[in-house]
Amino acid sequence: MSPRRVIGIDTGGTKLLGGVVDDDLAVRDRVHRLWRGGERQEVLDLIVDAVEEARAAAPDVAAVGFGIPSLVDRETGASAFSVHLPLDGVPFRDLMGERLGLPVFVDNDANLAALAEQRAGAAGGARRAVMLTLGTGIGGGVVVDGALERGAHGGGAELGHVVVDMDGPPCQGDCPGRGCLEVMASGTAIGREGAEAAARQSDSALGRELREGRAITGGLVTELAHDGDPAACGVLELIGERLGVGMVSIVNAFNPDVIVVGGGAIAGGELLLEPARRVVAERALPPSRDQVRIVPADFGEEAGMVGAAILALEEGRV
Repeated sequence: MSPRRVIGIDTGGTKLLGGVVDDDLAVRDRVHRLWRGGERQEVLDLIVDAVEEARAAAPDVAAVGFGIPSLVDRETGASAFSVHLPLDGVPFRDLMGERLGLPVFVDNDANLAALAEQRAGAAGGARRAVMLTLGTGIGGGVVVDGALERGAHGGGAELGHVVVDMDGPPCQGDCPGRGCLEVMASGTAIGREGAEAAARQSDSALGRELREGRAITGGLVTELAHDGDPAACGVLELIGERLGVGMVSIVNAFNPDVIVVGGGAIAGGELLLEPARRVVAERALPPSRDQVRIVPADFGEEAGMVGAAILALEEGRV
C-alpha cells in the first residue's frame, strides 16, 4: 500500500515553502516562491500556483494544509488579521477549497511549526512546548498536552508581539504596537542592526560589504558572523540578548519544558541562542529558568510546511 500523501504549504511574510508530505512525514516535490509586497489577488494566485505545481508531481494527494501568517478563525477558516500579507477578512479555507477542489485545512503558520516540532522534532514528548519562528517577523506557537493553545478566538500565542521595550520602535507591518519582540529580534532586525553596525565599523568585514554596495541583510550578517567578523558577531549577540528578554516573559508565563527556535534566522545558531539562554538564566524566575531547554528546531525552515501537512493528516483523517 502506497503512503498517504498531502500537500503542506507554509506562507511567510516574504516567501512560500511547500511540498508533498507522506504520512511518515517524508517530504518530496518541494515548491518555493518569493514575494515582495503585492495585492491580495496576486498573493492568492501565487499560493494556488504553488499548490498546483506540487499537485502535478503527486496527483493522488488527499488534502492540503496551509500555515498562514494570520490570526485564523478556527470555526470558519478565515484570516481575521494578518500583519505581513494582505489577507485580512479572506475566507481562506473556503476560497482555497473552491479553487483547488480538495479538502483544505488552515491555521497560523507558527502554530503549525510548533505542532511539527512537538509531534516529531525538537520538542518531541514535551508536555508544554513553545515555538518561536524568526524570519521577516516572529511567530509563536504553544502546545500543551499535545494540543495547540490557540486562544479564545484563534488569536493566541502571538509571542512575536510580546512587548520588550514600551518606548521601542514601531512594530512591523500592520501591528499597532511599539517595541515588540518582532521588531527587536527578527531576521529583519538582524539586517537593520547589521546595516547600522556596518556604518559605524567601516573597517569590519560588514563595513566593507556596505562600502562595496552590497545590501546588508540578516543572511549576510549571519554569514559574516560565522566567519568570525566581530561587528557581525556583535549584532547576533545583541539580537540574541533581546530574544532572551522576550523569552523571560515566556518562561515566566508558561513554564514550558522547552522553547524551540526556528525560522530562517536560526541559521545564527548558538551565536543567537547562547546569549538568549544567558539572559533567561539571569532574569527568569526559578525554578522555571533552570528547567526549560532552549533549542533549535529540528525541521529548520521547513517546520511550518511539515506542520501544515500534519494538520491535514490529523484533522482530515486522510
